[in-house]
Amino acid sequence: MTILALAVDPVAVDVHVSDIMLQVTLEDGRELSVPVQWFPRLRDATTSERGNWRFIGRGEGIHWPDIDEDISVEGLLAGRGHLLAPKGLGT
Repeated sequence: MTILALAVDPVAVDVHVSDIMLQVTLEDGRELSVPVQWFPRLRDATTSERGNWRFIGRGEGIHWPDIDEDISVEGLLAGRGHLLAPKGLGT
C-alpha cells in the first residue's frame, strides 16, 4: 500500500462558519467542510463570535478568540473533531 506524503504543510487561506458547517479553503485549492457539531464551542457561538477568527501561524490553524477555540488544519484533514476524540483530547 502506498501512502501519500505531503511535501508541504496544508495551509488555510479562508474560513466560513454557518450554523451547520465549518468550511476551510486551503492554499492548494482544496475545500474542507465538516459539521460545526464537531466543535461545541463553535456550534454554540453567536454569528459575531464565529466571524471573529484569525489564522494561527501561516494558516496551520484557526483561532476564535471570543470563544477560546483553536482548530488545526491537520486535525480537520484527519477528520478529528472534539466530539470524535477520546475524552480530554481535541483538535
